[in-house]
Order: sequence, then C-alpha cells, then structure tokens
Amino acid sequence: MTEQLYRSDAYLRSAEATVVAINERGGIVLDRTVFYAAGGGQPGDRGALRFGGGVCPIATTVYEPGDKSVIAHVPAEGAALPQIGEAVRGELDWDLRHRFMRMHTALHLLCSLVKFPVTGGQIGDGEGRLDFDIEDASTVDKDRLTEALNALVAADHPVSERWITDAELDANPGLVRTMAVKPPTGSGRVRLVAIGADGTIDLQPCGGTHVRQTGEIGRLAVSKIEKKGKINRRIRVVLA
Repeated sequence: MTEQLYRSDAYLRSAEATVVAINERGGIVLDRTVFYAAGGGQPGDRGALRFGGGVCPIATTVYEPGDKSVIAHVPAEGAALPQIGEAVRGELDWDLRHRFMRMHTALHLLCSLVKFPVTGGQIGDGEGRLDFDIEDASTVDKDRLTEALNALVAADHPVSERWITDAELDANPGLVRTMAVKPPTGSGRVRLVAIGADGTIDLQPCGGTHVRQTGEIGRLAVSKIEKKGKINRRIRVVLA
C-alpha cells in the first residue's frame, strides 16, 4: 500500500520515501508519495526521484492494475532506477501540478453552473472539458458561462474537504454528478470537495487535487461548446 500524501495536503511538493518494489514494467513503487496517480480525468504527476546514485525522471504516475492502493511511478525511458529498499526524495513538477489543480477546481465551478448530468471529462495542461447531457442547447452560452465562471473565481470562495462514509454516499446519490466516473469508494469513506461555505457553490465526491481558494484559479474562458451527440455537449475551458 502506498501512502497517498496528496490526499491530506495537495500543496506538498516533495517527500522522503523508500522504494518497496519495482514492477515488471519498471514502475517504481514507494511506501509514500506526493505524486497523484492518473484517475478521474486528471493526469498522473510528473517529476523526479532523487537518490544516492542519481536522479530518475518520472514521466507519469499510475495505479497498479486492479489495485487503487498501490501507486507506480513510471520512469522516463532509459532512466537509471533506484534499488529496492533505497531512500529517495520524490519531487513534483510543481508548475504542471498546480495547473492541474487550478483546472480541476475550475471544472467543479463549471459543473456548478451547468445543471445537467456529466457524462465525461478530462483535465489537461491549461485546459479541460466536461461533457453534459443537455436536451436544450440554448440553455448554455459560451460568453455567459465565461462571465459566470470568472465571477465565481473573483469571489475567491474557499475550497475545502470533508469525509463521509460509503453508506452516507449511498444514502445521498444526488451528490454524484458524474455518470461516467465513479467516485473513489471501497475504503469505507469518501472525500467530498466543497466550494463555498458548507458547499453552497458545489459539493461532490472527488479524489483529485484542488486549490484552496477559487481566486487562485485565475481568469478562465469557455473556448468552445461542441455537439458530440443528439443531446451531448462538450464544454471546453482554458486558463486565460
């Protein structure tokens, strides 16, 4: 099991750890990590592992297949690997992670404004998108959404987290907005991300990383609204 340090503090940029395994694909498993493993539409973190024998660049971070408790750090091709049992210091590509955090939080704001089921989503470097089932496309407008998003950013609402049990989530299915991505359950508890006092702006289960205040996101723009099916609309957002 990998201790996922970013769950309790998304602003940690580095941490000491020990190599506990190297899998058959060359992925490096640590006992603890600040690297976010790809999931929920958010890419895996990049960075480096520093150790006595050198530096191992990390190209991405993923979960071990079928096991969300173990995280593998995927080295860049040709990188020198640390040894099992060796102490390392994991260091994030912080600028990239922070852009992911800003965009992930921005998509929560978009979700709060577009009151339709979410069927998919993806976070990228400086851009992101959500897919919605929208029966009447006239209810969404690019310029009005951009204005509303930036109003929420400018208000600098707090972004906080709290935990509920799996049973409490089952009893409140309305908390789940995403039809395509299941909230991270199975450990007995689920993390809720709340924007605004007591989640008045947005409240939903999420395992990703987010900023602490909406003002930290910076200006946003809805770059495109695309028709992807009879009722499916893809809304793209960029960090302006």
